[in-house]
Amino acid sequence: MASTYLTQALHRAKALYPSRTATIYGGRRRTYAEFVDRVARLAAGLRQVGVMPGDRVGVLAQNSDRYIELYYAVWWTGAVINPCNTRWSPREIAYSLDDSKTSVLVVDDTFAPMVDDLAKRSDSLRTLIYAGDREAPAGMHIYEQLILDCAPMADALRSNEDLAGIFYTGGTTGFPKGVMLTHSSLWSSTVTIAEMVAPFESVGLHSAPMFHLADGAFILALTLRGGTHVAIPGFDPNLVVDVIPKEKVTVTLMVPTMIQMLVDHPKFDPPSMKSLTQIIYGASPISEALLYRAMDGLPETKFTQAYGLTEMSPVISFLGSEHHVRDGKKIRSAGQPAFSVEVRIVDPEGNEVPRGTVGEISARGPGVMQGYWGKPDQTAAALRDGWLLTGDGAYMDDDGFIFVVDRVKDMIVSGGENVYSAEVENAVAQHPAVASCAVIGIPNAQWGEAVHAVIVCAAGVEPPTCEEIRNHCRDLIATYKCPRSIEIKDALPLSGAGKVLKTVLREHYWKEQERKVG
Repeated sequence: MASTYLTQALHRAKALYPSRTATIYGGRRRTYAEFVDRVARLAAGLRQVGVMPGDRVGVLAQNSDRYIELYYAVWWTGAVINPCNTRWSPREIAYSLDDSKTSVLVVDDTFAPMVDDLAKRSDSLRTLIYAGDREAPAGMHIYEQLILDCAPMADALRSNEDLAGIFYTGGTTGFPKGVMLTHSSLWSSTVTIAEMVAPFESVGLHSAPMFHLADGAFILALTLRGGTHVAIPGFDPNLVVDVIPKEKVTVTLMVPTMIQMLVDHPKFDPPSMKSLTQIIYGASPISEALLYRAMDGLPETKFTQAYGLTEMSPVISFLGSEHHVRDGKKIRSAGQPAFSVEVRIVDPEGNEVPRGTVGEISARGPGVMQGYWGKPDQTAAALRDGWLLTGDGAYMDDDGFIFVVDRVKDMIVSGGENVYSAEVENAVAQHPAVASCAVIGIPNAQWGEAVHAVIVCAAGVEPPTCEEIRNHCRDLIATYKCPRSIEIKDALPLSGAGKVLKTVLREHYWKEQERKVG
């Protein structure tokens, strides 16, 4: 049987264009021959410290050339990667490590100071690898030394339905869920993305976080196309406006918040960015006003919207540059289904609804996840006869374009990050002054949506301030998930079944937003 394996792109690159530049990070530049050699040596180093096929390897680091190498080295040695969310609290990271039985963790300079705390919280963590540029902390293996000390190993060639990665998402039940993706599921999205947004020999800028599958998929597609990876630690408009002309970047991936920060930056100079032929954006809704500003500011740059979920590896649909036309009929849509993806809009019973009728987006194809790690009930709820229920409400027009209208699962998207209200509610409710609460997303000019908590106070206590609630929540969840605003109410609106009516809580804020836009 033919094999689909994610390291195939490296074998091809080494054979066809070994001298082409593969990675750029600051002053470090490596060819594909060097890149593949380092991957094979690092894979041997991972095996040397005890990583066996199927084992989980975590990485907690900012973007870098080493992060890209590690993705491939984990697969080369036959293991499974667990990219840790750098914005999570130590408690949340430790949960993901223990939940997936991740025993090896690679950290950089930024996160090395967190290791002692993680080691105390995690039962599964056994081996630490330091991938920084300073003096290595005691008790850690050194990333570069593993490469120096080990001869290249043969590719383990894990493939097809072998597990490739566990990518954690926010949890609707208050705990993150590990999305299991195979070599074949990730490969299907790689080929699709490469065809749509990564022309041959592209120079791609990685400023979106590499732990997000959006950028992980961008890494895979760019490698398949023989492109050059330009990495910066994270999104910083100062760095972005400098590195694009310096390295002649041709394509990059951004969330709407990044686009706004870029076009608002005082050093934003479109003529100097003429090499940038394409921006891929997604992860959260973008306002037409911002999209038009970006299109006007970068008239030679094509814009492509990608819609998807981690559970789909991650692509579901694309809105191509040909539909990015001011006041165009399709510009508000999420585009049409991607290659190899089928989409239906269904009712609660799973029946397809007529075109133009709002229902839930369901999708199927080779990119669908295996399931949620260790969560069979949640897997069964998300997968129905091979179709993934996305939790997003939408309708499809007669041309097959998808128009997302709501998030069925009350997910908040703030600055491109998914925030699940149940998770925040669990944290807020632990404050002694809180009797009950509901968390919703409200409009925010900078972040798209902001986390807002509606609180009913316990009897006889002084109402908490927003800062008190935020400080309390910071010990339990990541800072970006903490409420940015609160309001105190005597009671929460409830349905006849006793469920909180979040639509009532949101109504005022979004109507006010509509009045402002109008």
